[in-house]
Amino acid sequence: MIKLNDLHLEYITDEKGEKKSVILPMSEFEELIEDIEDLAAVAERREEPAISHEDLIIELKKDGLI
Repeated sequence: MIKLNDLHLEYITDEKGEKKSVILPMSEFEELIEDIEDLAAVAERREEPAISHEDLIIELKKDGLI
């Protein structure tokens, strides 16, 4: 996950010097979008029941996936 201090931000300001917009490298923008999507997926699945590692292995073997 990208950290705020690692971003190379440039600000667009108004005539009073107040920050109005941000410019950042495309690669950093894409990484931020990926992080947001990951966090949204975690939030959506938060209420799903957990499964132990042992039970997962048993289920994968039963399904012929390992």
